[in-house]
Amino acid sequence: MSEQKKMVEEITSRDTDFARWYTDVVKKTELVDYSSVKGCMVIRPYGYAIWENIQKDLDARFKATGHENVYMPMFIPESLLQKEKDHVEGFAPEVAWVTHGGGEKLAERLCVRPTSETLFCEHYAKIINSYRDLPKLYNQWCSVVRWEKTTRPFLRSAEFLWQEGHTMHETAEEAKAETLRMLEVYRDFYKETLAIPVVWGQKTEKEKFAGAEATYTVEPMMHNGVALQGGTSHYFGDGFARAFNIRFSGRDNTLQYPHQTSWGVSTRMIGAIIMTHGDDSGLVLPPRVAPIQAVIVPIAMHKGGVLEKAEEVAASLKERFRIKLDATDNSPGWKFSEYEMKGVPLRIELGPRDIEQGVCVLVRRDTGEKTTVSLEGLADTVAEMLDNIHDSLYNRALENLKNRTYTAHDYDEFLAIAKEKSGYINAMWCGDEACETKIKEDTGGVKSRCIPFDEEQISDVCVVCGKPAKHHVVFGRQY
Repeated sequence: MSEQKKMVEEITSRDTDFARWYTDVVKKTELVDYSSVKGCMVIRPYGYAIWENIQKDLDARFKATGHENVYMPMFIPESLLQKEKDHVEGFAPEVAWVTHGGGEKLAERLCVRPTSETLFCEHYAKIINSYRDLPKLYNQWCSVVRWEKTTRPFLRSAEFLWQEGHTMHETAEEAKAETLRMLEVYRDFYKETLAIPVVWGQKTEKEKFAGAEATYTVEPMMHNGVALQGGTSHYFGDGFARAFNIRFSGRDNTLQYPHQTSWGVSTRMIGAIIMTHGDDSGLVLPPRVAPIQAVIVPIAMHKGGVLEKAEEVAASLKERFRIKLDATDNSPGWKFSEYEMKGVPLRIELGPRDIEQGVCVLVRRDTGEKTTVSLEGLADTVAEMLDNIHDSLYNRALENLKNRTYTAHDYDEFLAIAKEKSGYINAMWCGDEACETKIKEDTGGVKSRCIPFDEEQISDVCVVCGKPAKHHVVFGRQY
């Protein structure tokens, strides 16, 4: 097992240096490579396969809720971006500009899209004329560019892949319902597909999306207690509609402005998977997005009948699962270590003695547990075990979330928790942005994550200033 030990030693321990561990994992498991463009990543086939599985699942959920996919241009004219004042100010520091085309200076600068609200609005102004044209439920899969100062693969990069939904509605009530419906889609996806629990709620005014009336968020906690903004859903009211003069003839024949939403998640979710489920041996992938759900490793492959039986088993499983049969001449120990590091949920070992007895050995990636099972009905056994792995990963992450969530009743207690612990802090807040700013400054980066939907009355006063409290807020550090 020296080969196995050597491969594992190449990954820094999470407890030694979490940031280095993360970088080791994304590189050594061949998820990404660095490119010559600072802050941009090459998503390698194994990493992109995870994204494809995420995309396939989410796309089906979007279509089941009535949404259609479209594609908007990559470039936004500066004059178009300037139409919504708060929106452009919010993105100005991160915008990349195109000033020349074909060697000639452009008459107007073009922004490389950081998000596409303005493009959708320009289009909607042309196609929405009557209440009969509503709702418009559009989604786009694309990449966006935000000139981040500090980058890290999947978590923050200058260019990243995402989906952005943009919808228009006849009434404010319909738009608000859509905003919350899509947030619930995200929450369910995190639980049912990624095996990740989230805290969900509304962003404070300080943290809401530029140009939105209200922003809602799902906030998964990473293994080390740091938050990741997992997905957001925004209610815009009719602010963009007024800025872009999008009007429709209502049921009473008066001209009205539609109400708008947008919502999005990105390849940052792959970072969430890594940091929530991974361990010192590498990736631990939730079965429902794993590119390889089970790998078959023949033992003593040189002996007659072993490879043939392994191929037969692989063929019997491929209709239901993403299966790989490793028939290379690498040693079994090397293969065990390789697929463990790459996070494959289940390993199927099959040797001459197993074949004689009509069995195989299943090894779980999440626990390392080995089970000898019959080859008869193997597909059902594999399905049950993959579901058990999913549930186990979710429950383990939920336990970590609970164990790393604290409550502060006064500011001294809040500061002590922020200094000594890593995780979420529940506390009461008066609603004044100055108190949010003070917390961030005094703690070196702790920010409000959200006002949770299931607010608790921890006390009657703000944890910072002692004035009457308006909300229970979840605070934490973020990636």
